Amino acid sequence: MKNNEKKIKTPIPLSIWAIGTASCLLNISSALVFSLSGIFLHGQGVGIQWISTLEHTVDGIAYIIKVFSGIISDYFRRRKTIMVIGFGMATFSRPILAFSVTFFAVGMAYAIIFFSRVLERIGNGMQSTPRDALVADLSPQDIKGECFGLRTALTNAGSVIGGALAVLLMWWTSNNYEQIFWMACIPPMIALAILIIFVKDSKLKPEEMENSTKPKRHPLHLSDMPRLGKPFWYLMLIVAIFMLARVSESLLGLHANINFDLPKQWVPMVVLTYNAASSLTGYPIGRFSDRMPRHYILALGCLCLVIADILLAFAPNFTVAMIGVAIWGIQRAITESMFLALIADFVPADLRGTGFGIFYLFSAGSIFLAGFFGGMLADCFSLSTMYIASGCIASASLGLLFFIYKIGKMRTATV
Repeated sequence: MKNNEKKIKTPIPLSIWAIGTASCLLNISSALVFSLSGIFLHGQGVGIQWISTLEHTVDGIAYIIKVFSGIISDYFRRRKTIMVIGFGMATFSRPILAFSVTFFAVGMAYAIIFFSRVLERIGNGMQSTPRDALVADLSPQDIKGECFGLRTALTNAGSVIGGALAVLLMWWTSNNYEQIFWMACIPPMIALAILIIFVKDSKLKPEEMENSTKPKRHPLHLSDMPRLGKPFWYLMLIVAIFMLARVSESLLGLHANINFDLPKQWVPMVVLTYNAASSLTGYPIGRFSDRMPRHYILALGCLCLVIADILLAFAPNFTVAMIGVAIWGIQRAITESMFLALIADFVPADLRGTGFGIFYLFSAGSIFLAGFFGGMLADCFSLSTMYIASGCIASASLGLLFFIYKIGKMRTATV
């Protein structure tokens, strides 16, 4: 009888399913906006440099907000409340974007879209870190990787659905941006309702209260940083190096268009392939990581990036390049899930939001440098050169991961 009881699988909590579903709906809307706002602006005579400036600026704002939202969620222990505010801001930004179509003739489209995108990214950044911390809080210890994998899979599925809808709606509405932007208002409204109704906020478990040396609500000091633990800081070192290899996913489609003559109308299918591979990988890889040391799975993700870079840099034809795109999506799902699950393993429960915030801060700095120098390599040499450099950096992060683990500085919890 005892043997049978041990085989009973711990169910994933309803709140985590709800968080994943809400994130999926929000990403459907974001993918619609992200995939079409650039085309819309370019069609109105806005230069590529200004479009690129907009995207880099709003992404930078989102990462900064992620840092502070995590710290605030640790202080107030109200992760759901902060998520609701973030989802609400992202939802409110959609009608503003739809109104921008009306004003492009008087030169206000760029300013309105910029404001809408800033508001959306602030909302997205505000909810991201508390969301990950809440998933960590609510996840049973024996299926923590599975819970993060599910959240990642559902979130990435939203990007797949949103990308497919963008292609379909452009055809159905005869390129009517105003109609599409109004349709993009619907998914986040449903997501906000799901979040409010079905997601329950976390409470420290009894064992976590015993292990916590701080009260439930406490002022935050630099003295808290050592409490994150040496394994966490070693992981951040790996994050800082690995993220230098993460050049913009938008360049995948540009690579296919420039080097393999893929028609512009089919470029969104490249990103769709990337998102589909990432979505299908997230849940099973997270579940698998609950059965073996997570650093092995993280190493697999680093290796996948190396392979993807080799295929993209030296692809003799479009088919091989698309295999590289799919593997790129697989590594994104693996590394994202494992970094988050490892942080949840290492960081004390009352500092998880802070830990996730620091992770996003390290990621932001490295991704910004990767985008700047990656774009410089692509302009001065070629996109293939950029992918070769990315592969070399990914190889270095893989070697560092095994070195740190070998000397016993970053042990992971296994079930």
